Amino acid sequence: MGLRRLKRVPLEQLQPFLLALPDAGAVFDWSAIFGNKNPVELEVGFGKGGFLVAAAQARPNVNFVGIEIERALVLYVAGRMVRRKLSNVRLLHGDARQIVARHLPADSLQAIHVYFPDPWWKRRHRKRRLFTAEFAHACVRALQPGGRLHLATDVEEYFTEMLTILHAIPELKVLEQGPWEASCQASLDVITNFQRKALQQGRSIWRAVFEKVSPSTESGELQSK
Repeated sequence: MGLRRLKRVPLEQLQPFLLALPDAGAVFDWSAIFGNKNPVELEVGFGKGGFLVAAAQARPNVNFVGIEIERALVLYVAGRMVRRKLSNVRLLHGDARQIVARHLPADSLQAIHVYFPDPWWKRRHRKRRLFTAEFAHACVRALQPGGRLHLATDVEEYFTEMLTILHAIPELKVLEQGPWEASCQASLDVITNFQRKALQQGRSIWRAVFEKVSPSTESGELQSK
């Protein structure tokens, strides 16, 4: 299914699935956005929406938010949601590094999914990589205690960098890490488009799951004031 199919869904039908960024200094109110208090999970960089579509269909009592930097993909995936009438999904267009750091409520997410982030191979482009220490700490802040950070990549060097960053964060404990195998399907709840492509091409996949074991520092400071 190509991106050209998004033209078949009028913009006014896509609009309910599209979130606008709040004002500077403001955070999202998930209960107001979804009209319920169901748990919320975030996918960063959803591509063509393989994970979001399958997860939203499989778990209708969970709300899903996706962030994607390519606007064409945001509209394309919104069209997929319209056709499937998936009311438990909202999509954001923008830089996930800024959105996660600035606009997500502390201790509010049940899970964050980061699958196959762009490795930005050239050394001069490494600064564009999504997964940095700053991004990891922003994710931890947004996760509720007991919330989980799910990672997957087909680039072992990038995977090693991510693990180094995450193992240094005291609020996290590792639940799983290493090469993905079919017997470890629980580690990747749904096969993503990138995962399917990697498997078809015979590339190894590396995955990890970390759990937040204590409240974020920011949340604790706010509660103590």
